[in-house]
Amino acid sequence: MSIQSEIDDLWQRYQDDALSVTTAGSEELATLDAFLEALEGGEVRAAEQTGGSGPDGWEVNEWVKRGILLNFGLRETEGREHGDVTYYDVLPLRETADLGERGTRNTPDGTVIRRGAYLGRDCIMMSPSFVNVGAHVGDGTLVDSCDTVGSCAQIGENVKLGANTLIGGVLEPVEDAPVIVEDDVSLGAGCRVTSGFHVGENTVVGENTLLSPRIPVYDLVEEEVLYGHLPANRRAFTRYVESSIGDHDLFAGGAFKPAVVALDIEEETLDKTRREEALRE
Repeated sequence: MSIQSEIDDLWQRYQDDALSVTTAGSEELATLDAFLEALEGGEVRAAEQTGGSGPDGWEVNEWVKRGILLNFGLRETEGREHGDVTYYDVLPLRETADLGERGTRNTPDGTVIRRGAYLGRDCIMMSPSFVNVGAHVGDGTLVDSCDTVGSCAQIGENVKLGANTLIGGVLEPVEDAPVIVEDDVSLGAGCRVTSGFHVGENTVVGENTLLSPRIPVYDLVEEEVLYGHLPANRRAFTRYVESSIGDHDLFAGGAFKPAVVALDIEEETLDKTRREEALRE
């Protein structure tokens, strides 16, 4: 049986109440361990790029998200040791001996990688930072200080996550797409990308920008308003636009709501990003 068919079988038994945390034995836990190893090795992913750039070019692997949920549903919470700290979780932290072999660095005192997370070659994790189960971080990507990469998030190659950036996790519903940040994206410090938002390749996002499906993206290149997606090759930043509630008597001076404005990326912006990359090499 393939790992997918084994996870599908466990999921069906779990849904039928024929399997639980009290009845899961060594065979079931061995399947879950093999599944986590496949995630850490990049052999399976919560979502995969099957076509071109953009949301339509990605496919969600629902069975992978079910496998992650099974790890929470079929394992006991245990006390675990990390340095001088005892913490309680269903999963241990990821082993990191393989990272050095691939040129990936995680600085001491606060880089936390949970089991089932994948980091590619030549990545940098600055402390403190956290990568959750099911996340996939591509080659050459920088996870800066105070960054969080949520469960199942898909981060491309040569991405820069500025300091204090939050990449949200999407584990349930299993059919929903996770946050996807494609190759060669630069997110400024303090950005938030949540609720399955999709960032197209080769895009530069200004600091403190919130990218969420609930906030409109005014794409001035194609002259359209988008939700949940920032197209490729854009320079994006937050601005405020008039809100319909401004007609209310309480808002005598008008009311405004946040929006994201996307412009065609300029060569000058790309040059600055390339210079930063050169300093890291």
